Amino acid sequence: MSAEKRLREKLIIALEPTRLDIVNESELHAGHRSSPGTGESHFRILIVSPMFAGVSRVGRHRMVNDVIAEELTGGGIHALALSAYAPGEALG
Repeated sequence: MSAEKRLREKLIIALEPTRLDIVNESELHAGHRSSPGTGESHFRILIVSPMFAGVSRVGRHRMVNDVIAEELTGGGIHALALSAYAPGEALG
């Protein structure tokens, strides 16, 4: 299973998002010294979940990072750009 599919599956199950956009940006970093060259190392995630209501930005990021901890520590993901919102918040 691809890294993107693993991320999507885990986030949907754990955080029940109303919106989840996952963009693989690895090709933008191909050839960079720190890039592992796997084609699945750099991701951008936009997630909107009711579970984020009343939670700080740092708390939201921790929630996401806890869900995908395996991918971040041993799954080859080198970089993650994360935007996490509660429903009704302006997407920035």
